[in-house]
Amino acid sequence: MRVLGLDTSNYTTSLAVFDGREGTNVGRLLSVRPGELGLRQSDALFQHVRQLPALFRELEGRGLLTDLTAVGASTRPRAVEGSYMPCFLAGASQGEGLASALGVPFFAHSHQQGHLAAAAWSAGRLELLDAPFLAWHLSGGTTELLYVEPEGASVRARAIGGTSDISAGQLIDRTGVLLGLPFPAGKAMDALSGQADVDLAYPVKRNDLTFSLSGMENQVKKLLEAGEKPANIARFTLDTVTDIVLRVTREAQRRYPGLPVLCSGGVASNTRLRAALGESCGALFAQPQYAADNAMGTAILTWRALRRGEGTV
Repeated sequence: MRVLGLDTSNYTTSLAVFDGREGTNVGRLLSVRPGELGLRQSDALFQHVRQLPALFRELEGRGLLTDLTAVGASTRPRAVEGSYMPCFLAGASQGEGLASALGVPFFAHSHQQGHLAAAAWSAGRLELLDAPFLAWHLSGGTTELLYVEPEGASVRARAIGGTSDISAGQLIDRTGVLLGLPFPAGKAMDALSGQADVDLAYPVKRNDLTFSLSGMENQVKKLLEAGEKPANIARFTLDTVTDIVLRVTREAQRRYPGLPVLCSGGVASNTRLRAALGESCGALFAQPQYAADNAMGTAILTWRALRRGEGTV
């Protein structure tokens, strides 16, 4: 029972095939001009439309597009009222059209639900989706602490904490661009931070399970103007994010005792964050290749929904 999933997020075009046990994901980053901090939605949508055919050909070349029994796609950022981004139209429209042509069910999911499913599967704990758990969605556009519980074949996620302004990914990307690194800057920042020779501190204030990262931008600019080494600024930024996420996680575990903690999203692939939360909180993480945007979670949820007899033809 092989299914296809599509995800066309703000920065990655991806397709994935899943058969209930094994999966294959193929993806391409969208192109962002050097020095810029992102893309307009119209540009992202255009790039997705151009990149999807090549990804289909790649899967076809591997013999993975035969005997498809369902198609699913990420159709919006979150499964909440009013959540919308034009870039998801590329994958949603092609996925629904393909399902109709094949005469198989189509399943709509949110990008966030896909992240959680991909993280659970790649951590070897897909059963997490069948009981309540806590989760971080740490990405370029989202820094949310979620209370997650089963909902049919998928999950329902309720934000209980996170940032009140910019996301951790935005802070990391903006810092990286200031340091002359390519966008998105997560991997380069991670590598650069390993060359740091001092540890700098900036204790972000926690308000319940919420915090603000906007003040960190000014701190980064001050360090840059003072001539601080780029590697030290990179570590400063990543350590600050790690520290506040760790403190909020500990408080959430106190309030929701016994629930596992799952970390998803591109920022969750950071080595310093993974080490700190894994050691201190027993947190589970997506494998790095499934932490960033990918279609694997969408394919997994599609397979689960097909097995339950959900969806429409």
